[in-house]
Amino acid sequence: MYKHPLKDRDKMSPQEALDILIEGNGRFTQNISAHRDLLNVVNIIKDKQHPFAAILSCSDSRTAAELIFDQGLGDLFSVRLAGNIASRKAIGSLEYSCKFLGSKLIVVLGHSSCGAIKAACDGYSGGHIGEITKMIFPAVAAETTITENRSASNDAFVAHVCELNVKTQIDTIWNSSEILRAMLDQGEIGIVGGVYDLKTATVTFPEAYQIFSSNHPLIQN
Repeated sequence: MYKHPLKDRDKMSPQEALDILIEGNGRFTQNISAHRDLLNVVNIIKDKQHPFAAILSCSDSRTAAELIFDQGLGDLFSVRLAGNIASRKAIGSLEYSCKFLGSKLIVVLGHSSCGAIKAACDGYSGGHIGEITKMIFPAVAAETTITENRSASNDAFVAHVCELNVKTQIDTIWNSSEILRAMLDQGEIGIVGGVYDLKTATVTFPEAYQIFSSNHPLIQN
């Protein structure tokens, strides 16, 4: 397990950052937490933050990244929006975390039974919620394997759209951010997608969504 001092984070690779998150989620699923002297950490980071990963996740109250990955203060730069959508301000926050704070990894994290995904599956576009669902609608359209009951009442449909939405938001990040594209080209960061299961507390990171090179098939479109 990595140590907290900044020099270790400067040397960390994007793959190592992902391994730390996977290891932390393993502890969480076993109801084990790494020992941390949080007050000492407060003292260490009081003048400067240096999170090793930036997480774009849903605002759902059951999906706090620091908890499900068993990380402490200063470890993660957390960007939370319903449906884990890559809005312009969300992308700006990710750019800041990587360019100015030294984060090595961006994680786009969806989760099972997501309310925003369900709203999009049902075509809801009212109020400001519509600003969220319109960014998820491309994932709904991309799901072509299910032809009947394409609604929030179909758990399989919702699950498929959830995973496709992770890809959709990664695509949006890639296509919208020159800063992050350049950092990925230089091997300074990685971008990965994952899905958190509310029932098992497990995060899965499909290999197809683990991007450590601009030559990755997911972003060659």
